[in-house]
Amino acid sequence: MASISGGDLIEATYNHPSLGTGTFNFMGSEDGTFMLGGFSTADDTAKIDGAGNAIWTMNQKQWTVEGVISWDMNSGGSLKVLQDLTSSTEDSDWTFSSSNGTIYSGKGRPVGDLAGNTGQSTVGFKIAGGGKLSEVS
Repeated sequence: MASISGGDLIEATYNHPSLGTGTFNFMGSEDGTFMLGGFSTADDTAKIDGAGNAIWTMNQKQWTVEGVISWDMNSGGSLKVLQDLTSSTEDSDWTFSSSNGTIYSGKGRPVGDLAGNTGQSTVGFKIAGGGKLSEVS
């Protein structure tokens, strides 16, 4: 039987056309989530006709990667960079690495409210983009 491997998200790197490149470091032992994007079928048990046939509704969804990154409050660091990236009209090329060796990539931007946690020195991190998130390795 094959083994199943998960693990920590390690880092996210970005390459932005006008803001340059950089890296965000994820916090260890924190949950992270990936949604690969593309088509998704709605979860609606009421979508059925009188003959009992299922009616499937499929819609495009963005890809997303969520986690928690470190934040040095003294330098502004990651929170300021995330704010600059989300305010830009241009998307970045992103690469996401995990401790089990998997790497994903996609083109997108930070989304949602950006708030630094002063007690934990962290920022909630969510990047989203169109199309599908690609597995590099």
